[in-house]
Amino acid sequence: MSSSPSSQPTKAQRRDAAREQARQLREAQARREKRNRNLIIAGVVALIVVVAVVLYAIISQGSKSVIAAVADVPANTSVEDGGISLGSDLVAGTTNDGAPVLDVYLDFTCPHCATFEEVNAEDIDALVSAGEATVVYHPVAILDRSGDFTGFSGRAVQAAGVVADQAPEAYNAFQAALFDLFAESTDAEPTDEQIAQAASEAAAPQEVADTLASGQRPFAEWVEATTQQFSRDGYTGTPTVLIDGEEFTGWTEAGALVEAIQGS
Repeated sequence: MSSSPSSQPTKAQRRDAAREQARQLREAQARREKRNRNLIIAGVVALIVVVAVVLYAIISQGSKSVIAAVADVPANTSVEDGGISLGSDLVAGTTNDGAPVLDVYLDFTCPHCATFEEVNAEDIDALVSAGEATVVYHPVAILDRSGDFTGFSGRAVQAAGVVADQAPEAYNAFQAALFDLFAESTDAEPTDEQIAQAASEAAAPQEVADTLASGQRPFAEWVEATTQQFSRDGYTGTPTVLIDGEEFTGWTEAGALVEAIQGS
């Protein structure tokens, strides 16, 4: 029995159905494209957030002092840069408020640092004692080649930390004694016992000298951190001398440092 011709879709109906199907396909494709765009945008935003967090962490870590992460930092020293400040009484950890700040980065085995000390130490003491400046010494061990800071360079910074911590009133004299000790050494680097003797001669208490003579390294991590911080701050050689943060290179001429500080 054949179907009635009226039950078959007409040409117009087939055309309309095809158009509807095409419309639905276009709408489905548009929804997929919109969803994909949203996913891409969300992914880009997430990536930007991740990159921002990473950059913030890197910048924050880069600006954070290496010393701030050290467990045992000597008293009377700066956790930002390891500086040991001296005010009018020449005691470690003191300052002359409002006075120009003289920063001196030094290595006790550096011959140029010894020259700096010879040319300028008395002038610096006079300026600081008169309240005309605050000096901040930064002992570092950039010339220590032992690998673990057990050469004289590293041990001298260690000793400076011990004296700043336990005998701040003796620090200034002890620093000068360390330069003299190294200058007087000939065949071998000064021993811990000689460092201890220098501390005694600088009027450090006997218990401080005993600590130095024993070879104890209570601030070993600090020695490494101050040396790393020196490089991180962009300095490459000693002595590095700053007056109120500006590098001063004319220190080799007697009296030039005084003139520069008084004129600042």
